[in-house]
Amino acid sequence: MTLLIPTAGDGQFLIEELAAQGLAASDAGNGLLQCESLPPRALLAFCRQSLPQAQPIHQASIRLWAEGLCQHLLQQLDDQSPWQLHLWPMYGEGRAGLHRCELIADALRELLKKRRRCRLPLQRQAPAPEAGILQGLLLGPDEGWISAASPKLCDDQRSLLSPWPGGWIAPAEDKQAPSRAFAKLVESLDRLHCKIQRGEHCVDLGAAPGSWTHIALKSGAWVTAVDRSPLREDLMAHPRLRFEPGDAFSHAPPTPVDWLLCDVIAEPQRSMDLLVHWLQKGWMRRFVVTFKFRGHAEYGLLERFKQEAAALCSDLRLLRLCSNKNEVCAFGTTALQNGSGC
Repeated sequence: MTLLIPTAGDGQFLIEELAAQGLAASDAGNGLLQCESLPPRALLAFCRQSLPQAQPIHQASIRLWAEGLCQHLLQQLDDQSPWQLHLWPMYGEGRAGLHRCELIADALRELLKKRRRCRLPLQRQAPAPEAGILQGLLLGPDEGWISAASPKLCDDQRSLLSPWPGGWIAPAEDKQAPSRAFAKLVESLDRLHCKIQRGEHCVDLGAAPGSWTHIALKSGAWVTAVDRSPLREDLMAHPRLRFEPGDAFSHAPPTPVDWLLCDVIAEPQRSMDLLVHWLQKGWMRRFVVTFKFRGHAEYGLLERFKQEAAALCSDLRLLRLCSNKNEVCAFGTTALQNGSGC
C-alpha cells in the first residue's frame, strides 16, 4: 500500500487524477490518501509526497518508533545504499512534534551503532536524488506511518518520492527579483536536481517583468526574452539579454537552446500545446513551463498533456509546486538529452 500526501487542499483533485489513470484511492485520514500500487514514472500533479509500502505504527514510544524505522531500513535497503531519513510531524503547534522527531532520530542512530554501524556513513543529510528514503510521519506522539524505499524505487517514482521531507520546499527569497514568480523557477530546478549553467542559452517566453530571466542571468546564462512588454530597466540593459518584442506563442528559435522557460499568462491548453510543440520540434534540452488555471474545471486537461509529453521526455515532472497558486508546473528533460542528469 502506498500512502499519498496531496498538495495543500487538493485531496479530491488527486482522487480524480488517480481515477483518470484507472487507479483507486481511499481516505487514510488526516488528509492522506492510500492507493494499492502506482506504475513506474507515475505523474500526479496533485501529489506532494508518497510513502511506498507504508506501515502504520500505534502506541509507539520513542524507542518503538526507532525500532520500527530500523527494521524498515535494514529490510528494504542493502548495506551499500545511501539513504536519507525523513521524520516530520503532522500534529500540534510549536516545536513539540519536531523535538520528538529529533529524539527518534537520535534513538535510531544509537540502534544502528549497535546493529549495523556500516549504515551510518551512508546517511545523507542534504536532499540526494541517488539515495533511498526512510520516512516516519508522525500523526501524533505515538502513532503514524513508516515507509522505506530503495534508491531504485526512488528513481522509478522520482516525481512522487521527493528527497525533501513531506515533499515540502520553502519558497525561495530574492529581494532583487522583479516579482515573486521567480520562486517557481527556483523550486522547479531544485526538484529537477539541475541548475541553469553558466554559458547556457535560455528562451524565456512571456518574460515580463523578468523574474525568470533574472534567475537565468544570475546563473550566468544567455537569455532571449520574448514579450510584448519590456522587462525591468536594469534587465533590459544586461549584456547577456536579447529582448525580442512579440508573441510568446509565435517564437521559434533559429537553433535548439538549453532551456525553455515559460510563465506566460495564458489559457492552460495554449501553454500545454506550446510545450508539446517545442518538444516535438526538439527546440530545447530542458524546460520549466507553468500552466495557469481559472477555477478547477480545466484540471482534466492535464491527462491529455501527460500522454502527449511523456513519450517526448526522458524525465518529465508535473506538480503543483509549493510556490504555485492555482497553477501546475511541468519541468524536465527532453528525450533528445538522453538522460535526466545535468
